[in-house]
Amino acid sequence: MRALVKAKPEQGIWMEERARPEIGPKEVLVRVHKTGICGTDVHIYKWDAWAQNTVPVPMVVGHEFAGEIVEVGSDVKDLAIGQRVSGEGHVVGMNSRASRAGKFHLDPETRGIGVNLPGAFAEYLALPAFNAVPLPDSIDDELGAILDPLGNAVHTALAFDIVGEDVLITGAGPIGIMGAAVARHVGARHVVITDVNPQRLELAGKVADVVPVNVAETELRDVMSRLGMKEGFDVGLEMSGAPAALDEMIAHTVMGGRIALLGIPAQPFPFDLGKVVFRMITLKGIYGREMFETWHKMLAMLESGLDIRGVITSRMPAADYQKAFESAAAGGEGKIVLDWQ
Repeated sequence: MRALVKAKPEQGIWMEERARPEIGPKEVLVRVHKTGICGTDVHIYKWDAWAQNTVPVPMVVGHEFAGEIVEVGSDVKDLAIGQRVSGEGHVVGMNSRASRAGKFHLDPETRGIGVNLPGAFAEYLALPAFNAVPLPDSIDDELGAILDPLGNAVHTALAFDIVGEDVLITGAGPIGIMGAAVARHVGARHVVITDVNPQRLELAGKVADVVPVNVAETELRDVMSRLGMKEGFDVGLEMSGAPAALDEMIAHTVMGGRIALLGIPAQPFPFDLGKVVFRMITLKGIYGREMFETWHKMLAMLESGLDIRGVITSRMPAADYQKAFESAAAGGEGKIVLDWQ
């Protein structure tokens, strides 16, 4: 089968022929139809410090996908050949306190498909049946291929009650934009999204009913005044990993405000913890999706009118992977979807 492989410890991704995976009794074999390129995949492509310390070489990469089950293991009872699925990319152990309590997303033994385990940028993927998420007919393969990052956005946006609240999102990448769309869908009042990239802010304004703000040109205080906000934002969703963005978010959050943190900084950085303490701000770290409550909620929202398709800005055959990764690495794109059929 064709597969995109991190074959060498240097910048790049290579298309190679690999053996079709063999599945175990509790796995399914998925014929991959479409995949999305994630920021994690870009880190692996660039071979930065995180990738060098995390990803064994060689490794078939990729974890955002939709496809069709073509084989089921002998112990799999609730999935069938021909069923369309996406899948949870975090493969968990079942021995920790968290897992035994049903809090699978907190399992310390978690391994990542396409990071620590063979991934989905391939014609076939061996997937634990536990991780398979059946797709309703109303959700096509293109949307199915970006459910993983949408789940990050949903997990972050729903970390706190945002109904009727004013929400600030820092970072207008694809997940930030999807988080903005989710916030509006569930009933936030004002949703402001900030960045310094005009292309991404323009895309945010097209995808969601939000206020895009280029903080290199406009003061947030002026935006708040225009919107009639007297005290600050009730909830913050930090999606950028940029130290300056977190500082600005804390400065513009109300007393007792709540901030969900999804963005991963490139390196540790100092910030004024005193502002968090004296203003009684709650910080909550977010990683991945709640398994499987986030999946239920995002599928329900998509079926009830949430529209995030506009975040997909490029669609390419898998054979054009070099062009796709170069574009993703350059920044400014929304989601890029590769077609494996």
